[in-house]
Amino acid sequence: MNLRVNVAGIELETPVLIASGIFGYGREYEALASVEGVGGVMLKTVTLEPRAGNAPACRTVETPSGMLNSIGLENVGLEAFVREKLPQARELSTKLFVSIAGFTSEEFGQLAQRLDGEAGISALELNISCPNVEKGGLMFGCDPDAVAQVVACCRQATKLPLIPKLTPNITDITVVARACEAAGADAISLINTISGMAINVQTRRPRLGNDFGGLSGPAIRPAAVLRVFQVARAVKLPVIGMGGIWDAEDALEFILAGATAVAVGTALFLDPGRPHHIMEGIKTYLREQGVEDLRKLIGSVTLNQLHREVEED
Repeated sequence: MNLRVNVAGIELETPVLIASGIFGYGREYEALASVEGVGGVMLKTVTLEPRAGNAPACRTVETPSGMLNSIGLENVGLEAFVREKLPQARELSTKLFVSIAGFTSEEFGQLAQRLDGEAGISALELNISCPNVEKGGLMFGCDPDAVAQVVACCRQATKLPLIPKLTPNITDITVVARACEAAGADAISLINTISGMAINVQTRRPRLGNDFGGLSGPAIRPAAVLRVFQVARAVKLPVIGMGGIWDAEDALEFILAGATAVAVGTALFLDPGRPHHIMEGIKTYLREQGVEDLRKLIGSVTLNQLHREVEED
């Protein structure tokens, strides 16, 4: 069986990646689980300057079938990342995807330029779910023009493959996906977390210290699968699907919807070895289905007749 896939010109041994944020800078989970055989690791988002993030108290809250988080892009900053974290991450036996975030399109470009040529980086994931200070704090990912400008700035600054990570907090995600494609993106990852809030009814205050946060986990999976399906049909770029993946069946839903690869995130809090469990489950499914090449399954979902008629209308 062939589990190899190609994303943005990057040959992955398997289609299962580790999503940004959960795995830190690549070495934090070392004592808990091996990344050997995993397609790649998306490292914690890096900004130009170090960030302390939101107040440590109440950064995460459990919710039914998921969790809310409000970390605030805590990270060591670009130069410390290049000097201290990247050399350690290079020792991992898998592909490295570096996630970057800026608060202006120029900051994105500066990050991309600095990382261009650094050994060991397979691609840059563009975290466009942060506020655009040039437009009064509106999130980049909600504005197709702003997204296109970010991708264009990064495209001019680096030859590394660019993978914008789309937010679901928008009416039509395909509009943003097309803007990414037109501006020079090489692949697209989705979805980022869904905006959410939890309130303590006894204190009548939000449970998160920052009031609002991003919802992840199995609760968001159906919403994520739909958006992957929509984007995969809207652009010609490979898609990396994520959002609430726990087992092989979850991952296969994304692949059938059109994802070339998938990323596992919140599940690692419960089981750091989930990616390997998922890969073994995919192999079992291929054997049972008599499919020798995983790529034959990408986007192979067949819509019900009713839905096809709605699309044609």
